[in-house]
Amino acid sequence: MEPNSQPPQAHLAQERENAEPEERMRPMPLTAAAVVVVMVLFGVLYLFLSDPVGTAQLGDRRTLADLSGPAPAAPGAALDGKALFAAQCAACHQATGKGLPGVFPPLDGSEWVQGDARVLANILLHGVEGPIEVAGNSYQGAMPSFAQLGDAELAAIASYVRGGWSNQAAPTDAALFAKERQAHARDKPFEGGAALKALAAGS
Repeated sequence: MEPNSQPPQAHLAQERENAEPEERMRPMPLTAAAVVVVMVLFGVLYLFLSDPVGTAQLGDRRTLADLSGPAPAAPGAALDGKALFAAQCAACHQATGKGLPGVFPPLDGSEWVQGDARVLANILLHGVEGPIEVAGNSYQGAMPSFAQLGDAELAAIASYVRGGWSNQAAPTDAALFAKERQAHARDKPFEGGAALKALAAGS
């Protein structure tokens, strides 16, 4: 064998090797470049036309005050009972006041809503847990306390449900809730309809 000769296997291995990779410059396609230029020009044009004296359709004209929502009611101003009900109560009792059959009792036509306003105030302040009959149907559930709300807010909710839908009971005021909050310092909900009847009987 000659000194410089290589075995056949080594020669075949060299033939199977790929060429060294190389980096080539590939320019951006003209179509993509044109799209980029058009987008940049559109952005510049938009900025110039959306200044305060431009066309309203080209920009959002809402102010910070618009985006921050309604301002809190001033002291002594009337509260929106319907809005408070929607935020605090409608998830269970529904916006229609009909509740969910067998789960959440209705407020529309409820004797507890249209009856003694003092009992309704205590329901809102302390909640109810246990069996209760509403409009001829029995329910077994739990209503939380809304004592974290202010007296005026609770009065607005109570007034809304007492006069809403088919109900025609008189509205309530914040003074009733302030009085009942002090008179009944409970740390747990009322035990169903029986406890509420006892409360009404003791008035």
